[in-house]
Amino acid sequence: MLNFSRWAIAAILLPLVIGILCAVPSFLPDTTVERLPHFMQTRVNLGLDLSGGSHLLLEASTQDVAKQRLANMEEQVRTELRRGAPRIAIGDISSRDGKLSFMVRDPAQVDAAVERIRPLTQGAGLTGQRDFNVEVVNSSTVVITPTEAGIDNAVKGAMEVATEVIRKRIDEMGTREPTIQQQGGNRIVVQVPGLQNPKALKDLLGQTAKLEFKLVDTSANPAEVAQGRAPVGSEVLPYPANPSGVPAIAVKRQVMVSGEDLTDATQGYDQNNQAIVNIRFNGSGGRKFGQVTSQNVNRPFAIILDGKVLSAPNINEPILGGSAQISGNFTVESANQLAIALRSGKLPVALTVVEERTVGPQLGADSIRAGLLASVIAVAAVAIFMFASYGRFGMYANMAVAINVLVILGVMGMLGATLTLPGIAGFVLTIGTAVDANVLIYERIREERRRGRGVVQAIQFGYKEASRTIFEANVTHAIAGGIMLALGSGPVKGFAIVLLIGIATSVFTAVTFTRLLASRWLRAKRPTEIHI
Repeated sequence: MLNFSRWAIAAILLPLVIGILCAVPSFLPDTTVERLPHFMQTRVNLGLDLSGGSHLLLEASTQDVAKQRLANMEEQVRTELRRGAPRIAIGDISSRDGKLSFMVRDPAQVDAAVERIRPLTQGAGLTGQRDFNVEVVNSSTVVITPTEAGIDNAVKGAMEVATEVIRKRIDEMGTREPTIQQQGGNRIVVQVPGLQNPKALKDLLGQTAKLEFKLVDTSANPAEVAQGRAPVGSEVLPYPANPSGVPAIAVKRQVMVSGEDLTDATQGYDQNNQAIVNIRFNGSGGRKFGQVTSQNVNRPFAIILDGKVLSAPNINEPILGGSAQISGNFTVESANQLAIALRSGKLPVALTVVEERTVGPQLGADSIRAGLLASVIAVAAVAIFMFASYGRFGMYANMAVAINVLVILGVMGMLGATLTLPGIAGFVLTIGTAVDANVLIYERIREERRRGRGVVQAIQFGYKEASRTIFEANVTHAIAGGIMLALGSGPVKGFAIVLLIGIATSVFTAVTFTRLLASRWLRAKRPTEIHI
C-alpha cells in the first residue's frame, strides 16, 4: 500500500498536472486564451444565471403538424392513384374536419384504390395502431382519417427534428454552450448565455425556412388575384414586394424545386451591391432546377419562403450550374439569418414564443462573487480544521483539497461543461466533503496506533481498511448524482455534473495523492512516532 514505483508516481501526478493546466485558461482573459495552442483553450463556460443571456420557451402547434400530415398524405394519394396501373380516376379531394375524402369515379375500382392507399399508412410507434385509418363510405367514397396515435407519434418526431434544427441554427450564430431541451410534448426551452438582445434569436428560431420554387400563373386575372381567387391548379400567396403594387400573386400549386435539395446557403451581394442569399443545390436539385429553367425561359419563377413570395424574377436563360440567388429587399443581417436557417434545414413545425426572459450580466457577476466568497470561506475553514486536528496529515489533506478544486475546473473545461449557480453550490459542497475520506483514514490510523501497531503498519492499515468505507459512501453519492443527471434538467443537471466530477476527483486526491505524500515522508524521515 505504501510502496510506489516510479511508474506509479508518474501515473498519479500526470493526471493531476494535466487537470491543473487545463484549469489555468479559466482564470485568464479571452485575449490571452486565444493566443494559446488549441488544445489549451479549455475553459469552463458560464451558464445563463452567471453570464446573463436570453431565455425563450417555444411552443409547437399540434394542429400545424396534423395539417401538414394531411397535405403530405393528399399528395401521396394523388400520385399513387395516378401513376399506378390501371390509373384510378377520382374526384376532388376534400380535407374538411381534419380528414381526407374523395369519390372514386368507377365504383368497380374502389377496392383497388383502398389496396393502393393502405401501404401509404404506417405503424404509429409501438402502439400497434396505424397512423391513418382507411375506410369506404357509401360504396364509392374513400375516407382517410388520422389516428390519435399517429398524430402523437408525428408530433414527437417533429419535436425531435425541431430541437436539432434549433441547435444547428444557434451553433451557426457562434454562440457557445446553449441549453436546448424539450419540455413536455410540444415545447422547447432555449437558453443562450451572453446574448442580451433576443430579437435576432427569436427571428431566427421563429422562421420555418420552408423554401419552394414555383412557376407564376400568368393566366390569372389580377382583379381576382387581388380578391384571393386563383385558377384551378394555382393558389394565391402573399407577395409584399410585388412591383405591381398588389400584395399577392398567383402561383402554380406544383413545387418545382424545394429547399430539401439545398446543400449550402451563404449571404452575398448582387451587381447592385444589394444583400442576397446565394444557394447551391445537390445533384438531383441542380438537375431539376436546370430542367425547369430550360423549359420555362421568359416566364416568371416565384421564390417562396414560409408561404410568402420573396421575389418572382423572370427566367432569362437556363440556369444549369446548380446554383441560384435569392433576392428580396434583404439587409445584410436578414440575408445572413435566412442563409443560416436554410443551411440548418427547415423546421417541421412552426414555433411560437410563449415565454421570454432576459437575464442581466450584473446578476451573474453578483452570483459569481458570492460563490467565490463562499468557496474561499469553505476552503479556509476546512484547511484550519484539518491542520488543527491532524497536523502534518491535515496539511496533506489541505494540499489535496486545493489540487482537487483546480482539477474539478480542469475536468469541466475539458468536457466543455457549463457552470451554473447550482453548480457553484455543488462546488462548495464538494469542497466541504472532500476531506471526509481523509478524516476516515486518519481516525483509522489513530485507532491502529492505540492497538499497538507501529507507525508504518498503522498508516498502511489505516488507508487499506478505510478505503472500503470511502468507496461505499461515494458510490451512494454517485448514484444520487447520476439519477439527478439522468432525470433532471437545467439547474439540477448543472448541480449533478459538478457533484459527480467532484466525487471522482476528491476520492483520487484524498486517498491516492495523500497516500503518496505519506509514503514519501515515511521513506525520508522514518519516524518512530506520529502526531495525529
